[in-house]
Amino acid sequence: MFDEPTTRPSCLTRTDPRVRMALALAASLALAPLKAPCACLACFALSLALLALARPCLKALGTRLLGVNVFVAFLAAMLPLSVPGEPAATLLSVDFSKQGFAMAGLIALKANAFVAFFTALVASMDAPTAAYAMERLRMPSKLVFIFVFTLRFIHDIAGEWSRLTTAARLRGFVPKSTRHGYRTLGALLGLLILRSCQRAQRVHEAMLLRGFAGTFRSVVKFRTGWRDAVLAGFVLAGIALVAGIEALWRLHPGLDAEGLAVCAGALALELAHSAGL
Repeated sequence: MFDEPTTRPSCLTRTDPRVRMALALAASLALAPLKAPCACLACFALSLALLALARPCLKALGTRLLGVNVFVAFLAAMLPLSVPGEPAATLLSVDFSKQGFAMAGLIALKANAFVAFFTALVASMDAPTAAYAMERLRMPSKLVFIFVFTLRFIHDIAGEWSRLTTAARLRGFVPKSTRHGYRTLGALLGLLILRSCQRAQRVHEAMLLRGFAGTFRSVVKFRTGWRDAVLAGFVLAGIALVAGIEALWRLHPGLDAEGLAVCAGALALELAHSAGL
């Protein structure tokens, strides 16, 4: 996400990274427990609105969404078979439940909304800025350093694995489901772990020589302004609306989408009236 940006400079990139990180976390926490289809649709619409503001690169975004939806498609194929409920269709004496299709749809909406939220709010940062924003939000320091060094060295580890497998192929190794094949792959993984540990030790020693004291430092200075207040108000209002729709659905599970829309509009008018608007 951070080494391959999927968004272009926009009004969101000029906002405080701490605000964007906090809003992405708040949106994900609000999205995770949703069960009402209307609430999931509303949250998905909010994520698409933010994504439109972020001016995404459609090709990179499509590649990312394709990877997510391949996994979702696998779930969509399995859930109607595994979730009990009222049959929606029957094929070769196998029932596909309506509840399974509904659960697959909710998972698809949530997964795509998650990707849209984090692409719009977080993917426009580089890795050091995101890590510094995490630390300023009082996230655990160890988590921040794991995040930074994973992004920094994952490509080095991948390159090391590529060199090891190339050396094995040059010596005539062909991966097969045999005892020799498993032993060779195990040896390659062991060498990869050993060299990764040695590299981590050298990096740690280099950091100590440069005065590392266990805290993350950055030359970037974050400043909060009116853009941050507008963005936070927009996202939090959307989250509040989604939470209200979810609460109405839990209180009246028999309501259809039109009834929920009417109740949500009445709730919004009542809140606006109480606020004196």
